[in-house]
Amino acid sequence: MFIPLKDRNQLKRIKLQYVTLALIVINCLVYVGVNLAGAPDFVEALVVQLGYIPAVVNDFEELPPALVVIPEELSLVSYAFLHADFMHLASNMIFLWVFGDNIEDALGHVRFLIFYLLCAVAGGLTHGLMDPASTAPLIGASGAIAGIIGAYLILHPRVRVWVLVLMRIPLPLPAWIPLLGWIGFQIYMLLIAGDEMVSWAAHVGGFFAGCILVLFMKRRGVPLFDLEIKEPKAVVRSVPSVKRNGSIQRPQPAGHEPEKTKVWGRGK
Repeated sequence: MFIPLKDRNQLKRIKLQYVTLALIVINCLVYVGVNLAGAPDFVEALVVQLGYIPAVVNDFEELPPALVVIPEELSLVSYAFLHADFMHLASNMIFLWVFGDNIEDALGHVRFLIFYLLCAVAGGLTHGLMDPASTAPLIGASGAIAGIIGAYLILHPRVRVWVLVLMRIPLPLPAWIPLLGWIGFQIYMLLIAGDEMVSWAAHVGGFFAGCILVLFMKRRGVPLFDLEIKEPKAVVRSVPSVKRNGSIQRPQPAGHEPEKTKVWGRGK
């Protein structure tokens, strides 16, 4: 549908989004490490070991003992750090790069990491609910990224985001337009296509988890829907009066003599 390029949304509470950057680095290193291993049998075994398999977690099936490397429940987190191919990885990391920093800014570093992992879990669980007996491993950070998209929509719907529409047209749009369009497309595909090669359910589950979690995990005082708190102007300042001798008389508090400041550059 679209690719986000850049948003006009500065950090307000943190100096550096180091959790977002760390997540991008970890995902890329895992991808490179898995693919450098090269052997297809190794990669396939790793996907089975660390991917989320609903049938295994729901006790419909059991993995062979040789493939059990982590508790099966932990696959609801580990699956989010594996990717099928470069485009799968790149698309998720672009969304994380553009939108993740502002959610980290609104939540704080530690809570953002917890938020990210919870959205991944929510995406996996929603995927599992659609087909509890599925033996196909689920991999990819899409559930967690969808949660970030949901949180961004709640916090910054009016921020301008540069997006690449149809892979060729750059447009600056209010965030709510592409983000609502994105989740609408995910729901539509879930209803008409189900979960085939893409887990639309994980996207939808992660998105709504992000919308809800951000309400409870954001810092105190962070406004929703870009509603910034503005202080009213309590005092209207008068304009200084210019006197004939080339000086400015500024308003002073009662009981004080007015001070004169010479204006340089005026001829006598």
